[in-house]
Amino acid sequence: MDRRKFLISTSVAAAASTALASTSFQLQAKEKVKPIFDEGFVDDFELNEITIDQLQEKMANGQLSSKAITEMYLNRIAQMDKQGPALNAIIELNPDAINIAEQMDNERKNGKIRGKMHGIPVLIKDNIDTADKMMTTAGATAMIGNIATKDAFIVQQLRNAGAVLLGKTNLSEWANFKSSKSTSGWSSRGGQTRMPYILDRNPSGSSAGTGAAVAANFCAIGVGTETDGSITSPSSMNGLVGIKPTVGLLSRSGIIPISATQDTAGPMGRTVKDAAIFLGVLAEIDTQDPVTLESKGKAKSDYTLGLSLEGLKGKRIGVEKSFLKRGNQEVVNIFKEAIKTIKDKGAIIVEIDLIKKINEANDNGEFDVLQYEFKDGLNKYLSTANAKVKTLADVIAFNKANEKIAMPYFKQETLVSSEAKGDLNSKAYKDALIASTSTRKIINSALKENQLDAVCGISNGPAACIDNINGDYGTGFSFSGPAATAGYPHITLPMGMLHQLPIGISFIASAYQEAELIKIAYAFEQATKKREAPKFIPTAIPKPV
Repeated sequence: MDRRKFLISTSVAAAASTALASTSFQLQAKEKVKPIFDEGFVDDFELNEITIDQLQEKMANGQLSSKAITEMYLNRIAQMDKQGPALNAIIELNPDAINIAEQMDNERKNGKIRGKMHGIPVLIKDNIDTADKMMTTAGATAMIGNIATKDAFIVQQLRNAGAVLLGKTNLSEWANFKSSKSTSGWSSRGGQTRMPYILDRNPSGSSAGTGAAVAANFCAIGVGTETDGSITSPSSMNGLVGIKPTVGLLSRSGIIPISATQDTAGPMGRTVKDAAIFLGVLAEIDTQDPVTLESKGKAKSDYTLGLSLEGLKGKRIGVEKSFLKRGNQEVVNIFKEAIKTIKDKGAIIVEIDLIKKINEANDNGEFDVLQYEFKDGLNKYLSTANAKVKTLADVIAFNKANEKIAMPYFKQETLVSSEAKGDLNSKAYKDALIASTSTRKIINSALKENQLDAVCGISNGPAACIDNINGDYGTGFSFSGPAATAGYPHITLPMGMLHQLPIGISFIASAYQEAELIKIAYAFEQATKKREAPKFIPTAIPKPV
């Protein structure tokens, strides 16, 4: 499946400066920035690569407070994002962040600890509602001014857990469901997000801002959303652990939608354990999102239980063999070394050809499903939102009337084609849904026939260059499609570096097998330790001699 056709990530046009000026905490794309750091830059930030457990330890022994940690991250963002090298990862900061941190410090002093996320600063994607002073815009200028009256369900979960909501991250506009010719990580409100490893490379999307921010140590951990690859791809590209859960494990209430069949939020962190901690906080049944009722008795409040260095021992892991025969040979060699490690840690390797079976078995109705469900879901969201646009048709009209701002590089053919679709009662939609979700049966069959605990593959190839003129281009590998269309869990984590760019490995399984995937990923992570902090290299192009 070519993910590029429907969901890659978009990213970089300057937003209307007069509209953005109304929010004093908005980080505007047109602000003057300092030059990109030179080759002598040394990143000595005190909280670099720190984990949730380490932050909790510092707060417990009085070495740091939540307020101090929050201020350190805010200063980091001001220095690294707003001034230079201008990652454009943050679209808006939370003016209440310090107050929240102080409240968590007071609770700690009084003996109240809400859990592992108490006092921990987090960033969330700008398509997730927050009932505070921040807007929720999906990166679109058409949505400027939309301040939610109610928290998204997962935001309420974060607040209940004592997390400090630091701000919102930039994304591919409309979660990259605007155009098939888009550039990942670009939005008309937030501009172009850059990758912290090599700044002229694309951070991928649509959760580009969260990926770049977490990788650059702007927060402890972040929230992304995915329909097809929008958590796993930017996590892979930015050297992170990303978990795309089973659809139904996390609520989608209060999240600007694309697809009721495929949408989910999920954690993006620097370690498997951090991502696992965060997943347990987010997972909960929400009566406003009926699909979460399916998770009853299957979700866990703590996904860190049972983590072990022996998590691969005795596991049967299916290896997607098509990745061994094509694409960048250096990436293939990294994958082969990863397979060797998996085997050395006691797993049994079984080669399978899952992608071939999926391609042969269905006519790929995914894009049709997404268009129908996007129109339906967005119209429902906008009907009760505080945005000036109330329908998808209004969005399209706004973009046409403000083309120089809203569409300076690519247009909105995906929005237009979605608007042309009928309703969810149409036969065409129901036929497409059957074709798309047939992936579930294929994955289940592969797991059962080969007695597999999981299937692994290359998450993505190395990051492509940012190209606003031509849009995104592929890099030879992508393993987001099968789990996305099935609604099944998918975890990606670092398996190596190629020319200073991270390469991720993916593990997928059947519904609600997050705990087992996390155990497998943890054992691989601890055996390899392939996560490297970014160096903010200006370009991969060598200087002339």
